[in-house]
Amino acid sequence: MDVKSVLFSVSVALLLTGCVPEQRSEVAVGPICIAGTDIREAMSIAEDVLGDMHFVIDKADSEVGLIRTKPLPAAQSFELWRSDNVGRYNTTEANLHSIRRIVELKIGTEGRELCIDCEVKTERLSIPEYEVTSSARAYRMFSESTESMQRLRLNPEQRAKMEWIDLGQDRELAAKILKRIEDRLDSEE
Repeated sequence: MDVKSVLFSVSVALLLTGCVPEQRSEVAVGPICIAGTDIREAMSIAEDVLGDMHFVIDKADSEVGLIRTKPLPAAQSFELWRSDNVGRYNTTEANLHSIRRIVELKIGTEGRELCIDCEVKTERLSIPEYEVTSSARAYRMFSESTESMQRLRLNPEQRAKMEWIDLGQDRELAAKILKRIEDRLDSEE
């Protein structure tokens, strides 16, 4: 296979990536319930699991049974040590857009069991385009970069209109987090 064929194949693959319909699977995520565990032990293990996945805890309240993380930018494909993208769709989306996720765990008792529920909020960064008046200034579409140095320096109008758009729940990641917590709780017994 010659270089032109390889480049053509890669170009077609990249172009089709944007044309593929969204393929998020609807994973049923229910709370996990375990007997014989107290809330403080579960909170500690849940914090460890989130820390192992590179989430930073924003709020942890054992009285209420709540753990919330700070927003974590989604992993890029070269970050092999990260595990916050579950599935091919989420990995591709994270490589094409600025994506971040916030995890919220709710821990409480139901009868004699301790139950943990997980929600993962996903957001995408939206930066308004800068008006381009000619093809020679296309490098300024999103920032005040120069043709020789590309930097994300937004003008005041863009900064004011920049926002994180809610993409809904990442059920696959929530299921993965709950599974890791459940495995750790089971191994502690």
